Amino acid sequence: MFGDRFPQYRAEGKGSGVIVDEQGYIITNFHVIDKASEVVVKLSDGRVVRNVTVVGVDPLSDLAVLKVQANGLVAAPWGDSQGLEVGDPVLAVGSPFGLAQTVTAGIVSAKGRRGVVQDINYEDFLQTDAAVNPGNSGGPLVNLKGEVVGINTAIYGPAYLGISFAIPSQIARDVYKKLRDTGTVARGWLGVALQSLDDELADRLGIDGTEGALVTGVLPESPAAKAGLRIGDVIVEWNGKTMVDPSTLSFAVAATPIGSEATVVLLRDGERMELTVTVTQRPPTEG
Repeated sequence: MFGDRFPQYRAEGKGSGVIVDEQGYIITNFHVIDKASEVVVKLSDGRVVRNVTVVGVDPLSDLAVLKVQANGLVAAPWGDSQGLEVGDPVLAVGSPFGLAQTVTAGIVSAKGRRGVVQDINYEDFLQTDAAVNPGNSGGPLVNLKGEVVGINTAIYGPAYLGISFAIPSQIARDVYKKLRDTGTVARGWLGVALQSLDDELADRLGIDGTEGALVTGVLPESPAAKAGLRIGDVIVEWNGKTMVDPSTLSFAVAATPIGSEATVVLLRDGERMELTVTVTQRPPTEG
C-alpha cells in the first residue's frame, strides 16, 4: 500500500511517483512507501504492477526509488531546478484523493525553504502555490517543457492553503542515482548538534550578525570531538564557504567526501579559529 504524509496530515493508501528511466525506475517519497506491506504501482495507461522492487530508500531526504518490470514505459526527463526563478510557472502532477493524472498549475513562490518539515533532515525546498493534496506526494513538479524540476512532498498546515513544497531536482536526481547504483546514500558526518543564531543570542556571544551555526552538542568520539570542536563554538565557514545557518552546514558536511579533511572556521569566545576535521560516514543511527 502507498502512504501519504504532510507536516500535519497522514492518510494511508495514497501516493504518486514518476518514471525517470524507461527501464522501470520510479522515484517517489520515502513516506509514501514507509512501512508498506506491499507496494502496488498503477501506470498512467491503466496497467497495475504488483511485482515492485524497492531499490533503496533515503529517509533523510524523504526519497525512495522503485523498479517495475513493464514494457513500453516512457521516462520523464529531468529539469534544472537551479535555473528556476521565483515567478516561473510550474505544474504539479499526481493523484490527489485518488484522482489519477491530475495536473494543477502554479508558480515558484520561493526557493531554498528550510525548517518546514520536522522529520526531513536535508531540506532545500521549492515553494509553490500549485495545489497539492493527499495523494500528490511523490509526484513530479514539472516546468512547461515537461521536465521534472521537483518531487512534491509536503504542504504547510493540515490542508492545502496555497503553500506546497517540493524537493528540487538537483537533490532528487543525485539521491536517485545513488540509490539506483548502490541502494544507499552515503553522507559525510560531523557529529554535532546545531542551533541557529538570532540577534539576542549573537549579542550574548559577542558576535556581529546572525550568520553561522552554533554548536550545542558534540558527540564523543565523533569527527567534531576529535578535531576539538566545543559547545558554544559558532561555525562560520566550511572548506572556504560561508555557513549561513545550520541547514547550510548540514548540506555542506553531507556533501563532503568521506575520509577527506575539511577546514572549519569558527568563533570561540570572540576569537576566530581554524580547525581541521576528518569527515566520516554518517552512522545509520544518526538519522
